[in-house]
Amino acid sequence: MKVILLSDVKKVGKKGEIVEVADGYGRNFLIAQHLAVLATQKSQERLDEERVQQKLNEQEMEMEAKEIAEKLNGIVLEFRVKSGKEGRMFGSVSTKQIVEELNRKFQIRIDKRKILDTTPITSLGVTKVKVELYRNVIGTINVHCKEL
Repeated sequence: MKVILLSDVKKVGKKGEIVEVADGYGRNFLIAQHLAVLATQKSQERLDEERVQQKLNEQEMEMEAKEIAEKLNGIVLEFRVKSGKEGRMFGSVSTKQIVEELNRKFQIRIDKRKILDTTPITSLGVTKVKVELYRNVIGTINVHCKEL
């Protein structure tokens, strides 16, 4: 029996694949649990339409990520911090603070887990922080730490 998987199934296949399974397994488990549908001409056409739609959505998301990356390249976030001798800061500027400041000043929302430089900033001056906005789309934020 040929079925189209609606979600990933261990040891069978990934979502969207057409796989050959035993009749009983396909009918009694995969189709009953809504993990797959019978592979007919109509269901294959629907699968093709979904793939085209998914590709368009990915292209749109990538374009949005590139626009945000261009905006981020021109942004300088300033933090005023206490510091001691030789430019050493008391404390640090974390990824959470960077994301909150970016959202507050520029209304740009990014996930703090998408920041590639995860170490906190512990020195005065300008630091470039890289952010992965989408697959292979990386933006750079300039973070400037000043003395109080």
